[in-house]
Amino acid sequence: MALNFPNRSRSYDPVSKRVRFTGYDGLFQVPFLVEIDALSEATATPDSVENAYLAAFDAARTSIQAAAMKAYAHGRKAIYVLTAADIR
Repeated sequence: MALNFPNRSRSYDPVSKRVRFTGYDGLFQVPFLVEIDALSEATATPDSVENAYLAAFDAARTSIQAAAMKAYAHGRKAIYVLTAADIR
């Protein structure tokens, strides 16, 4: 089966400074993380860090998901971390 993204949920992890989202290959969940540096549109103030990063993720969702599909096609991993180099 191919990787797809039927669930649009995502969350910000302030400890690792990454946005988490999940892809699915059939019934299997495939976890992804996007480094904040990859979200170039994010301009966060201390009061709105999470919202700014999630909005930047949403704005780049198509590119991020394309990068996730490409990373997934190169081999199976427990978790995938996408960087700015992967998305651009």
